[in-house]
Amino acid sequence: METHTLRRDCPATAIPAGDSVVLPAQTEVFIVQTLGGNVTVRTDRGLFRIAQDKADAIEGYTATAAAAGASGPATFSEDAVWETLKTCFDPEIPVNIVDLGLVYDLAIEATPTGGHNVDVKMTLTAPGCGMGPVIAEDARQKIAALPSVESAKVHIVWDPIWAPQMISAEGRKKLGLE
Repeated sequence: METHTLRRDCPATAIPAGDSVVLPAQTEVFIVQTLGGNVTVRTDRGLFRIAQDKADAIEGYTATAAAAGASGPATFSEDAVWETLKTCFDPEIPVNIVDLGLVYDLAIEATPTGGHNVDVKMTLTAPGCGMGPVIAEDARQKIAALPSVESAKVHIVWDPIWAPQMISAEGRKKLGLE
C-alpha cells in the first residue's frame, strides 16, 4: 500500500460518525479499502470515505472495474438486485452488506408501465453507526441505476437486532472466522 495526495479539496464522510467533511488539497491519504467503488482512506485526522465519483481527487489512484463493482446487468431481475447489493460495503469491513447479513428483506413490485419498484430493509452492525445513511444511500443509488427501476427505497430497521451469526459462510471466510 502506498500514500497518495489529494490533488484538490475533496468531499468525504468521516468514519464512523458519518459527518460530511472536506479534506483539503495536498492532504496525504493512505488507501485502506476500495471495495464497491468507494474509497476508504486513512489520514492523520482519521478514517474517511470518498465517494466513487470524487475518487479522481486522489493523485495516482485509478479505480479498477472490480473496485467499482463493474458494469451492471443488461436486464432487470431479482438476482440482479441481489448482485447489486453485493457491491455495497461498510467502509470499515471488507465484506458486502448481503454477506454481512445486513439485508433483511427485498421486495419487488411491477409497475403499470412495465418497470419495477424495489424496496429493501436492512440493518447495521451497531445502532449508533453514523455510516448507516451513507451505506443505505449507496445501495439505493446502485439499485436505482438498474434497468427498468422506477423507484428504489432502502430502509434501515432494527428488528431483529443484527448478530455475528447472520454473516454468511462466505463472509465468515473473508473475515477469517472459519
